[in-house]
Order: sequence, then structure tokens, then C-alpha cells
Amino acid sequence: GSAMLPCSEQEEEEELSGGEESDLRTPSGRGSLLTRRGITLRVLLKDGLVEPGDGVLSIHYLGKKFVGDLLNDGKIRWVETGQIFNSPSAWATHCKRLVNPAKKSGCGWASVRYRGQKLVQYKTSWLHKYQPSADMSLVSEGEDDEMGDEEEEEGKTAVPTDDKNRKNKPDLVPRRGDRERIPVRYCTLGTRDAARDPHTLVELSAFSAINRFQPFNVAVSSNVLLLMDFHCHLTTSEVVGYLGGRWDTNTQLLTVLRAFPCRTRLADRDSASAVEEEICQNLFMRGLSLVGWYHSHPRGPALPSLQDIDSQMDHQLRLQGSSNGFQPCLGIICGPYYHGNQGVASTITPFWVVPPPEQRPNDYGIPVAVEVTYVQDNFLTSDVLNEMMLLVDFYRAAPDLVQFHQFWCPDTTMMDKIKVCS
Repeated sequence: GSAMLPCSEQEEEEELSGGEESDLRTPSGRGSLLTRRGITLRVLLKDGLVEPGDGVLSIHYLGKKFVGDLLNDGKIRWVETGQIFNSPSAWATHCKRLVNPAKKSGCGWASVRYRGQKLVQYKTSWLHKYQPSADMSLVSEGEDDEMGDEEEEEGKTAVPTDDKNRKNKPDLVPRRGDRERIPVRYCTLGTRDAARDPHTLVELSAFSAINRFQPFNVAVSSNVLLLMDFHCHLTTSEVVGYLGGRWDTNTQLLTVLRAFPCRTRLADRDSASAVEEEICQNLFMRGLSLVGWYHSHPRGPALPSLQDIDSQMDHQLRLQGSSNGFQPCLGIICGPYYHGNQGVASTITPFWVVPPPEQRPNDYGIPVAVEVTYVQDNFLTSDVLNEMMLLVDFYRAAPDLVQFHQFWCPDTTMMDKIKVCS
């Protein structure tokens, strides 16, 4: 089942010094047999599937959360004590025993998450990329039997994410062939660079991290979330819409009352202006102001790309330039079908962009997470229901309409998922 991986003796030596994985690579002449067990964090780092960073690793176990830094050499530093561990399993075993002394092994790859997603999934991605012919059932022993161990404490049923569980299920949302976009930290960006991919995703900062207070409060009504999330679930392509509401200069409160989905294809530039005009009329008739916009990242993390950051800056400046002085503009990204999401629900990310410091005008804007209060509407208005019907009509014949009878994960169809989100 396992395929050959050519690697220099020096690299092999390095790998063998990695601690517990040392007995997993079987040297055979010049190459070495690489089963799923031989893929170490160092391999994932070297091939760019994960990046070193502070606080990017976490373990959730029996209600406790442990956070770790991923070091350049593939080792893990436990933030709380500064202890260094050679491998995910060593760290997981140590942490779990503190909580539950009876624990025998930590089963690191299924327990440790990198940016919220289990490491075992990055292993699978590595195999898909570098050894497409490898036998995908080469899960390291002990990985499967521990899968449920984590999930139960979070109140969810265990959903093994491994490919062999998907063999007899149609694959729900076709995956993009290219490697998953890994978000970068803002501080690594530096000055604007035309050569940088505009689709690079950027992690959000907190207002406190840049020594600011959030300059306004935000309340979002639940019908806005419902309509927005419904729109984003309908198609595997990116969608866009506007947010209507009110800005109260006295209380500095931005209230988001209604989502206005753009029933148009992103590529269809001609109809875009007509659709926008219709939305403006719609807002005006309801006595609402334009207070923001939303868009979806159908299969990726709900984080802004460099392009999104620039668009958000443009929107902010345009709204701010209106006669009534400062008015914020809220950006929201919705990630309906990202497998790194916790549970079935979409990830909804409200954000804002702080301009770069004056002395660095050529830097990118700083994307910042916005704290939002969600206000529960008492009922679904006929207005919102009508908008949902129009959306279904618009996407009904589309080639990228999501097939709702397909499976999102074992035992959950797309339709079930939408019901949960709603």
C-alpha cells in the first residue's frame, strides 16, 4: 500500500531524530517507505501544509483547552509552561494525563488541532498531494479508536473525518484540486506586493492587539443571519449581498436589520449595476441605510483575503464620505462548507479594516474582528421568506447548485445541515 518517497540520507537522519516517530520510517536503500505514520510535523512544515506560529496548536479534552506554539523544527512548545515536546502524541499524552491520570496514550494526530482542524486531516491532504496512489486506509494504529474520545466532551457525536469512511458516500461538495489556502498573520505581510496572490487569506487581529477600542457597537438581527446563511448554502460558488440597517451617531450603535442578497452571478458584470440599483431602491423604501456587505467563502476558512481587505477599505471610505460624518461599514464573511468549521454550523466572521499607520501608507489595511451582539427575532417575516423563495428560484437551474440530498458528512445530508444552521 505505501509508496516510495525518495529522500536524502541527511533528511532521513533528521527525521529519525524526531523522537517517537523514529521507528516509523523503514530505510530501504536510498529511499524509505513512508506510511501514514512516517509523516511528521516536520514533513508537513517542509512541504508548506502548516506554518510555524504562536498559539496555532490546541487540544480540547474533558472541558480543558491546551494551547501550543508550533516551532520551526516541528517541535511543540506548550504555552502554559514553555515545555517542549517532540511530537503531537507526546504533547497530547502529557496534557491528557494531567486531566485524566488513567489515560494511556494521547493519540496526538487525532487530538491536536492546527488552526482548529485536526492534524490528521493535514496528513490526509499531504498524502493526496504527494502520494495520490497511496492506500488511504493507512491510518496509524490507535488513531481511529480515539476519534470519538475528543468529540464527546464537546457534546457532538463523533464524525470520523477519514477518507475510508467516505468511500460509499457521494462526496458532497467537490473539493478544489489545489492545496487548501492556509491563512497568514498580518504581521508577516509587510509592504504591499503586486506579486502576492490577492486570494491570500489573512488572520484577524483583535482591536486590543493594535491598542484600539472597537469604535462602535453592532447589533445584528437573527433574520439577517438566517437569510445570509441560506443564500451562502445554496451554491458552491461565492455569493455577495448587502446589509441594511441604521446608524445612531449618539449611541454609536450600528443595527443590522435586513440582508439583501445579490441575485446575480459574480462574473456577470452587466447585471450587477441593475441589481445594486434595485437593492438601493429597496433599502430606501424601507427607510434603511446601507450599513455593510457580506460574501461567502464556500469551502474555505471565513477569513478575509487581501482582495477582501481592499474591498472593505473602499466600502468604509465610501460610506464614511457621506454627509453625516463617520459611519462604519460592516463586512461579514460566511463559510458554509469548510471542513475545519466546528460542528455543522457555518462560520460567520464580522470584520472591519483599520488603515495602516500613517508612517507606513503602503502597507495593507489591518483586518480586525468585530464583536457583535445577535438579537433574536420573534418570527420569520414574510419579507424574508419571500426573499428565500426568490433565491431558490434564481439558483434552481444553476450548475453549481448544491445537491441537497448529498452528504455533508456521514449521517448528515446537506438539507439536514441547512436546517441546523437555520
